[in-house]
Amino acid sequence: MAHKILIVDDEPNIVISLEFLMAQHGYNVFVARNGEQALDLIEKEKPDLVLLDVMLPNRDGFEVLQILRKNKDFKNLKIIMLTAKGRDQDITKGITLGADAYVSKPFSTRALVEKVKETLAETNAK
Repeated sequence: MAHKILIVDDEPNIVISLEFLMAQHGYNVFVARNGEQALDLIEKEKPDLVLLDVMLPNRDGFEVLQILRKNKDFKNLKIIMLTAKGRDQDITKGITLGADAYVSKPFSTRALVEKVKETLAETNAK
């Protein structure tokens, strides 16, 4: 069964390219365009992995990450921060709050697909 991936980003061009890229690699893809929508979809769809932007309407990605990590139902959910906020303090904050990985925009599509595969493989290894 294909892994479910939730893309959380409010930039249409990023969403379209990520949706295509992930579907091309056989993943079932869902999209949320803000933090509230992300939390609702995670509850409803139970994705295996979330590609989470930081700069979002309603709730930012760091806040979404904190909410998810405080919920025992989602403690094993894999979360990759995928954002233009690539300063060292942003990366440290994301990892400290519980992100499994942090990828800065612009990103290599090949590197992102590898990071997704690697992160999902960690789930399967447990």
